[in-house]
Amino acid sequence: TTLIGFCGAPWTVATYMIAGHGTSDQAPARLFAYREPAAFLQLLNVLVNHSAAYLIRQIEAGADVVQVFDSWSGVLDEVSFEAFCVGPMAEIVRQVRAVHPNVPIIGFPKGAGAHYRSYRQKTGVTGLGLDWTVPLTTAKELQRDGAVQGNLDPLRLVAGGKALADGVDAILKALGDEPLIFNLGHGITPETPIAHVEAMVKLVRSAS
Repeated sequence: TTLIGFCGAPWTVATYMIAGHGTSDQAPARLFAYREPAAFLQLLNVLVNHSAAYLIRQIEAGADVVQVFDSWSGVLDEVSFEAFCVGPMAEIVRQVRAVHPNVPIIGFPKGAGAHYRSYRQKTGVTGLGLDWTVPLTTAKELQRDGAVQGNLDPLRLVAGGKALADGVDAILKALGDEPLIFNLGHGITPETPIAHVEAMVKLVRSAS
């Protein structure tokens, strides 16, 4: 079994640091970045260095792969996405690979939409995490450039039954013949029944 380590991306972590809690559009962090650009970039740089060090320690503790979650990248405009998501992630990749050049790195810029392909190219990540809104035809195109991860709607897992089985089947049929890390299209929700997780694992393993 492959052990995946992870951390939050600098932009996403910064949004919680600035607002003190999650918001619907992370407006407090966006406003701070616009009004105090030098201070915000300084914060991102601190988070980049600590995130890279954290991932390196996870690898040294036994992680086979590491993943960086940018759960709030989808609220940014194009310029901000490049500055706050792509640039910091590229630097994390550089620092981790300087110490562990052969460990795969997955980047997950949730909600990146049209920016997914350029994100992979500019950051140099090995694998690309996709959220559940990414059409499977688009995911298939992105798979041409390397492994993708995802992208089951977490609420299908909550619902279970046919909704879960249909979602798993669609992803495996569309993406299963090329490099794929089957996963949810974001985090598992607290109300998810454990039995549904067990059922999902069985469905995926039976098809592999």
